[in-house]
Parts: sequence; C-alpha cells; structure tokens
Amino acid sequence: TVTDQPEKVVVSEIIREKILRLCDKEIPHGTAVVIEDFTEDDMIRIRAEIFCEKQSHKGIIVGKNGETLKKIGSYAREDMEAFFGTKVYLNLWVKVKEKWRDNQLSLNNFGFKPEDLDN
Repeated sequence: TVTDQPEKVVVSEIIREKILRLCDKEIPHGTAVVIEDFTEDDMIRIRAEIFCEKQSHKGIIVGKNGETLKKIGSYAREDMEAFFGTKVYLNLWVKVKEKWRDNQLSLNNFGFKPEDLDN
C-alpha cells in the first residue's frame, strides 16, 4: 500500500504540487483542486478544476497561450500514469473563486476538514 488516501485525493494533490512547483514565486498557496470526474475504462479520464482567489492568479496559472497550464497538466499526467500504471487523460480548468479560504462552505465543498486547517 502506497497510501490510504482515495484516488481523487491523490490526483488533486499531484496537480496542486505541480502548480506550486511551477508557480512558486508568483502564486500563494491559495489554490484548491477539485476532481469533478474520474472514470476508468480503457484509460483513466479525469476532469479537474483548479480554483484560485484572483483573476491575476488565473492568468499566472494559465500562462501565456496556456503554456503553464499545459506544463502543469503534462507533469501531473506523467506522475499519475506512473502511479496508476495506465494511460491518463487529464482535462484541467482554472476558475476564480474570490476569498474561498475565508468561506466555510467553499472549504467544505473543496474537501477541507476543520482539522486540516488547524496547521
């Protein structure tokens, strides 16, 4: 057993790690990744939404001509394929939700529990 976390949690953390690595100087840690769809057939198909707090952050995550988002997706997909041992189709969307970290409903919707936020 590599982890006791559900696959969706692992996938969202892989994506978030790539965001933080590629945008570490520009994006604060105010990003959340929500897995909207996770299906398995001949390959794993994932649709994920990346939430940030400002329109300017969205521009940084997407990058010029979508280049940063493409890198995030490519690097995350490579890690996921290694983790799952099969092909992965990854579809990423970036959305702005202002002050989501200050909204308990948003935190709950994004899968954060109160004990996660105590640190």
